[in-house]
Amino acid sequence: MPSNSEKESKERILTNKDLRRTYARWFLSVEVSNSYERLQALAFCNALSGSLRKIYKDDDQSYKEALKRHLQFYNSEGTFGAVIHGVTLSMEEERAIEKENPIPEEAITGFKTGLMGPIAGIGDTLIWGTLKPIILALASSLALSGLFIGAFVPFLFPLAVILIGYGMMKSGYVLGKESVMKLMKSGLINNIIKSASILGLFMMGALSSTYIKIKTPLEIPIKNGDPVVIQNILDSILVGILPLIAVFGIYFYFKIIGQHYNKLIGWIIVISLITGFFGILQGG
Repeated sequence: MPSNSEKESKERILTNKDLRRTYARWFLSVEVSNSYERLQALAFCNALSGSLRKIYKDDDQSYKEALKRHLQFYNSEGTFGAVIHGVTLSMEEERAIEKENPIPEEAITGFKTGLMGPIAGIGDTLIWGTLKPIILALASSLALSGLFIGAFVPFLFPLAVILIGYGMMKSGYVLGKESVMKLMKSGLINNIIKSASILGLFMMGALSSTYIKIKTPLEIPIKNGDPVVIQNILDSILVGILPLIAVFGIYFYFKIIGQHYNKLIGWIIVISLITGFFGILQGG
């Protein structure tokens, strides 16, 4: 009697090559065919179409029904959300194999729809809210330091997107719907998001201290002695206190007044001109 692993390997229709082709189609078309009515549905269906053709190889009617099923509304984060593609293919494969008791169409559509929102929140936080700012900030910092490698660091982001996206798709296909739901209910995803957010805050704080260069040239003259340098006094209290005050000033502006970026930029220019003209502050 065959083991569960042997049975599973025999029942698997798609190969890693099929999954790579599916993700390549998704990666190249995810935002190309967006519409107000169905958003990413056409790109989703196009990505799965080749694998669905292989799954329903000798059943044209089921293949057509699957295409119609996946032309319905779809919208989620493209990279981390590729796990939905994998789970969907796993369910379609199970539906094709279990002829006597197939998975209902409504179950596939409902499961996909139910995952769209939670997965989008996770992907937006990890990919676009944490990973991308960190990579671009690192590239900017290296470029400002005169290192030519800073021009190539941004290419790490699309590379990371491809690797993460394909990994998520393959994981969704291998794990199936039960394992993905258990993973989401376990609290592990929330811990990952919280850890990534903390890492992002640390990185933004560290990079802020390197980007913002403010010091004061003010000195208090003393008769028959060296002048008192205000900047030295501030450094003895806390090194980088003026850039820190600037960061907190911008933070409280957003928190109290609101996210009015153009007004904030205007105020920064005005304050910089006034303090620079009177010799109160200067750049690093």
